[in-house]
Amino acid sequence: QVQLVESGGGLVQPGGSLRLSCEASGIIFGIYTMAWYRQAPGKQRELVATIDTNDITNLPDSVKGRFTISRDNAKNTVYLQMNSLKPEDTALYYCNAKRTSRPFRGNYWGQGTQVTVSS
Repeated sequence: QVQLVESGGGLVQPGGSLRLSCEASGIIFGIYTMAWYRQAPGKQRELVATIDTNDITNLPDSVKGRFTISRDNAKNTVYLQMNSLKPEDTALYYCNAKRTSRPFRGNYWGQGTQVTVSS
């Protein structure tokens, strides 16, 4: 079955950095658009970054210039490098794999990894 396993979350001080990883199994990783989302308590889940099958990335203004998404298809892994972290970045971060065309269409989620930015 499909599994997305996130790692790398933790507690970091404001201004610090973290790198999240998401290793996928059960899918042909290279044909999926990969993304990171986050959800803070009491808020809706929001998109943090996407990277498509051509390594084209998209990030919202709230994290642009601070976060970078990358992928290693040989390792079936997507990364989120987070720099200059702010308290408002505190959230549960989720990995997503999505493909809208056939064959192998699918939309899969990991369980999440907690990121807490606090002094």
